[in-house]
Amino acid sequence: MESGANVWNCPFDYAEALEFDPTLKRLLTEEPVARIRLPYGEGEAWLVTRYEDVRTVTTDRRFSRSAIIGRDFPRMTPEPIVQDEAINVMDPPASSRLRSLVSKAFAPRQVERMRARTRHVVDELLDRMAKHGSPADLMESLASPLPLTTICEVLDIPEADRGQLRAHARTMMNVSLDNRDKAVRAKAEMRGYFKTLTAKRRQHPGDDLISALATARDGDEVLGDQELTVMAMVLLITGQDTTTYEIGNLAYTLLTRPDELAMLRSRPEMLPQAMEEMLRFIPFRKGVGIPRVATEDVELSGVTIRAGDIVHVSYLTANRDPRKFDRPDELDLERDKPSHMTFGWGGHHCLGAPLAFTELEVALGSLLERFPDLRLAKAPEDVRWNTTSIWRYPLELPVAW
Repeated sequence: MESGANVWNCPFDYAEALEFDPTLKRLLTEEPVARIRLPYGEGEAWLVTRYEDVRTVTTDRRFSRSAIIGRDFPRMTPEPIVQDEAINVMDPPASSRLRSLVSKAFAPRQVERMRARTRHVVDELLDRMAKHGSPADLMESLASPLPLTTICEVLDIPEADRGQLRAHARTMMNVSLDNRDKAVRAKAEMRGYFKTLTAKRRQHPGDDLISALATARDGDEVLGDQELTVMAMVLLITGQDTTTYEIGNLAYTLLTRPDELAMLRSRPEMLPQAMEEMLRFIPFRKGVGIPRVATEDVELSGVTIRAGDIVHVSYLTANRDPRKFDRPDELDLERDKPSHMTFGWGGHHCLGAPLAFTELEVALGSLLERFPDLRLAKAPEDVRWNTTSIWRYPLELPVAW
């Protein structure tokens, strides 16, 4: 909805299953570079929605992530989720150094080890689901335990600590105003936990991902203690909940589209390409994430953004931009190389994307293979969806076979 002189009031609270947010669609169509007001934070911001403009903002050095530090920037959550020293608020060259070190921990050899570990966890979970018998809740049986178990295995976090860490992560993602104090406390407690854990791994490295990060070298460069703490924290937060939600979203998408499901069952080798298209198509979150600040005047699509202005981008709308994608609002599993922005773009493309994609592929592929008659156990319109988080996902997904 518009509010006042060309400022769009954007609660971004739309949560109808996985339908596309009509406000975002209007912004992309009517005003691709628009002034917006968000639920929390001071003042207004720009929102950039076209694919090419989003690419510019995410790669052009005139837009700075680190310049938001210390500012009460317009955002979706009462308390900023981001840590001031995290890699996702750094600019090059500082972020380049860190990304280079972290990417060594996600080398193909490491990802293959993660794939084997993921397959083992998935097989155990699906065995348990089969033993439980039909019907079962796919969120409870597979989507919720898999990413948390996998990322905790990969980080080698003791089993006894996992539930509390997950609770902290969920508290930090909650968009309710009365949750603010809890979010501050959760962030501090999680930080304290990882400070202790990373110090131990620095002294006694094992073969886990935190140890790989602690010992990663680029010439003489290594991660500092604080960098290592924040990086481990970011990996846990982003490495579990978002993957849980996407497993639910991907399964729901296929189980409500019989033609696409039948095609994948008959051509399982199509799964990686089909997943890229589903990741493009599914609006997996609400609204926007971490903004940037223009460090000088920049013109985008005929609009001048002034130095000092805060700029948000929408990867969701970029994924539906008709200038980039033919029939953007159609799910076409045979679409050739859909270069989506679901994992971000440019210097802040998700470093954990290889692990996330591997988990999603193993989970979905194994599920379709093990349960050839899998179907929703209730009508699609009766599936309940989350409404209080920035993420969009089914609260439960009852399936039968």
